[in-house]
Amino acid sequence: MIPWFYHLLSPDAESMPVIFRAAMAALFAFVLVLAFGARIIRWLITRKLGDNPEFHNQTLNELTKQKTNTPTMGGIALIGAILVSTLIMADVVGNFYVRMALFCLVYLAILGGVDDWLKLTQARRNPGSRDGLYAYEKLLFQVGLGVLLALFIYYHPAKSGSAEGFFTAQKLNWPFLRDLALPAWVFAILTVVVITGSSNAVNLTDGMDGLAAGCMTIVCVSFMLLSYVTGDTRWSVQLELHHVTQVGELAVVCGAMAGACLGFLWFNCNPALVFMGDTGSLSLGGVIGYVAIVIRQEHMLFLVGGIFVLEAVSVLMQVSYFRFTGGKRIFLCTPIHHHFHMKGWTETQTVVRFWLICALCSMIALATIRIM
Repeated sequence: MIPWFYHLLSPDAESMPVIFRAAMAALFAFVLVLAFGARIIRWLITRKLGDNPEFHNQTLNELTKQKTNTPTMGGIALIGAILVSTLIMADVVGNFYVRMALFCLVYLAILGGVDDWLKLTQARRNPGSRDGLYAYEKLLFQVGLGVLLALFIYYHPAKSGSAEGFFTAQKLNWPFLRDLALPAWVFAILTVVVITGSSNAVNLTDGMDGLAAGCMTIVCVSFMLLSYVTGDTRWSVQLELHHVTQVGELAVVCGAMAGACLGFLWFNCNPALVFMGDTGSLSLGGVIGYVAIVIRQEHMLFLVGGIFVLEAVSVLMQVSYFRFTGGKRIFLCTPIHHHFHMKGWTETQTVVRFWLICALCSMIALATIRIM
């Protein structure tokens, strides 16, 4: 049994194809979250880490009052399952991109965990308030991570001796701009914008039971496929994509993320027993942004993650319009899922309809991959 089990879990692509290991990572992560989710929820309850969502809108506060004291920081279960599944199923030792993905995951999980902890245990600004990290503090750490990852991604292929990979890392893979080479500083800015933007966009989406977890499941499955075809020479040539060496292993990371999010939905569906908090949302969004950068499919993130873009843009529009007009609003409340909730949609209707839109965005993106 032991030799057979070792062979089964071998990261050698010849004995176990990448796409199969990605599916196994998804299944394993799903089972891990299911197995340990209830215990983590009980631990969060004993630590009195319950959320008390409060908005600057009395109507919304009435609609969400039943969520009071629901435990948060459930992202711990997500991060743990993703880490364990990836360590078992992916070539962590031999693949630089997988190690960087795990670094990004843990870094942002710690950042989000600190933010959650401060929100739940300390008054930062005013007595009785629990606002967590300041916005500029989170942004500073996210930008620092983006710059660090950009430099490693940009220069790593040169050190590995892969000329093809080196030039690919410098080129865009966007429509009409497939051969535009980027200097290091432009690549760093692009990486910071994508990773920071996706991290915060998922964080904004995490405002209803099952919304962020369900959308992330769909997005992760899409990027699992994109990572696989980008890292496979035959598929990348057929689909006219830039082939990036070694990125196929990121399909395993995406698979683990999809499985963990699916398992988390077991506890996070309406009515939610636990929230993922910034611990989960910041890290999930950041890693999917990192994957998009590495496989040179940043524009696909804009399409596949259309719901996250919609949520983030709605907040930017609301804040800008409010300041420009001296107090007027475009939406009843943002992020935009709250607007539809206040317009009369039930929470379940809002979440499921946003899932459907996310699935549609993913199908459109994958259907147009050759022309995009």
